[in-house]
Amino acid sequence: MNDAKTPLIAAADIENAHVRGMSAYDQRVAEADADYDAYWCERARELLSWRTPFTRGLDESQAPFFKWFEDGTLNVSYNCLDRHVEKGLGDKTALIFEADDGQVTRVNYRELLARTCRLANALKARGVHKGDRVVIYMSMSIEGVVAMQACARIGATHSVVFGGFSAQSLRDRIQDAGAVMVITADEQLRGGKQLPLKAIVDDAIALGGCESVANVLVYQRTGAAIHWDSTRDRWLHAETQNQPDSCEPEWVGAEHPLFVLYTSGSTGKPKGVQHSSGGYLLHAALTTQWTFDLQPDDVFWCTADIGWVTGHSYITYGPLALGATEIIFEGVPTFPDAGRFWKMIEDHRVSIFYTAPTAIRSLIKSAESNESVHPRSYDLSSLRILGSVGEPINPAAWEWYHQHVGGGRCPIVDTFWQTETGGHMITPLPGATPLVPGSCTLAFPGIAAAIVDETGADLPNGQGGILVIKKPWPSMIRTIWGDPERFKASYFPAELKGYYLAGDGAIRDAQTGYFTITGRIDDVLNVSGHRMGTMEIESALVSCTELVAEAAVVGRPDETTGEAICAFVVLKGPRPSGEEARQIANTLRNWVAKEIGPIAKPKDIRFGDNLPKTRSGKIMRRLLRSVAKGEDVTQDISTLENPAVLAQLAQSN
Repeated sequence: MNDAKTPLIAAADIENAHVRGMSAYDQRVAEADADYDAYWCERARELLSWRTPFTRGLDESQAPFFKWFEDGTLNVSYNCLDRHVEKGLGDKTALIFEADDGQVTRVNYRELLARTCRLANALKARGVHKGDRVVIYMSMSIEGVVAMQACARIGATHSVVFGGFSAQSLRDRIQDAGAVMVITADEQLRGGKQLPLKAIVDDAIALGGCESVANVLVYQRTGAAIHWDSTRDRWLHAETQNQPDSCEPEWVGAEHPLFVLYTSGSTGKPKGVQHSSGGYLLHAALTTQWTFDLQPDDVFWCTADIGWVTGHSYITYGPLALGATEIIFEGVPTFPDAGRFWKMIEDHRVSIFYTAPTAIRSLIKSAESNESVHPRSYDLSSLRILGSVGEPINPAAWEWYHQHVGGGRCPIVDTFWQTETGGHMITPLPGATPLVPGSCTLAFPGIAAAIVDETGADLPNGQGGILVIKKPWPSMIRTIWGDPERFKASYFPAELKGYYLAGDGAIRDAQTGYFTITGRIDDVLNVSGHRMGTMEIESALVSCTELVAEAAVVGRPDETTGEAICAFVVLKGPRPSGEEARQIANTLRNWVAKEIGPIAKPKDIRFGDNLPKTRSGKIMRRLLRSVAKGEDVTQDISTLENPAVLAQLAQSN
């Protein structure tokens, strides 16, 4: 890694950096190593406001169900809003919302607090209590952030579902969470198009199993005509307009569930990742402060959606806990043209920009073919720090991002973390860490990351293995909602000595010790930073009972999305070819989009008379991965029952 092709790039010389220089980084790491509990307790006292101060940090008595700061009480919404107003920052801009059509709305901390309180009072008036679950199915909007903050304010546990998920996926999440309310919008606006939300909620409820939902609160975004059920549907503006601007926070224990966020697993059923209030907010705030070196006058823009954990930690909670000014963007980076991101950075004088490698790779193509949307056609001088999230960023995209967006002067924080971790695990700190394109560099201070073999034994630098976290940290997943046994089996397998299993392979550079993520070790795909289980997609394909007899799904590298979905399908009828194959493939793509969502559409669909199986009937997915990559199959196929099928499946449609 640290060779002639990938030299170390010196850390930025940021005069007032929160962590300045490697000596400051090393000091914090040493502090955590010396007294791990005291280190995190000190951070929690520094960054959070507690109603009842905690007297103990980590509780390992019921491992792996770890607890942090358990006897302390706080309110997450108070930490994000009230305390800034009380300190005289009420007039500071909290959110700059840019709509799909370019209209801009600014909301200061005083106004954001009032809007949150009005909705919190409306939720209570509709019978939502502490501990109830509320599903939020909305696009990027001020209202979406307010909905999350309002739930936190009254102690309700929110579960945000990405607005691109299908009715079936939404129903599954409502049902699993036992939600008492859904907050949605009539429609969402993306790329100049009006896309339904309320109609999908109606379809989800009609599927059955959502009897727990008493009310559906609807934000009127476009004014489109929608189906209305007067027994449960309520307009958000009508519910909030006469509510008071103040609402006493519900003070909850640090371990109170703040949210449940569903992520795909290697089996069909999505996993409800449960996060706490105190420990989660601490790490969201601390990583926002140190990873992005957030300063009071920064304008911070994370381009993620609130439907993903990145939008939770680095839009709704981390920046607001620090009193930051941030961008909320409704649209897409290519509308009205592929210069949208750069124009917004110029218009709003964005200083910290955090986006996904998929977005960067897609914009490189547009910029190199059209000078008018190239970053150099815009004034990006306000930028001082760039970030990357969702998947490893390849060195070529890193270099382009660094040179053309950051002008060669902005450090890139290439962040590795997961829905389950709550915040950054491995990342450069911009004022301290020398950079290497394509490497997430070193563990965040206080995170005990390591690479081990299948028995949990440490591996030397330079040898790839399994990425684990050896010690519990405050923002880690607490359990899988309603399924503690699956939690233990998924993240703390017995053979790994009680370490947290990240599910990724990694390697550390022999000289620098820098981490590089090498990919998933299980059957979870990472497409444009979105995690999807292969079993979930296979189940959707096979549910098309009219056409499909059998299906297997694997991932293959893709220069735009990082990983692409490749499906191998056996039809109930004859194996198609030519135009018929293309038509059936498109039918199946649309079917998967309906069942799961557009992000789950297979890029490749290949048809065979059968799937490669051993004589015992096990599908040999390792062979399918080679076929998907276009590689010659060199592995041992002596146990394969039907080797001729590999040639069929190698044909793409």
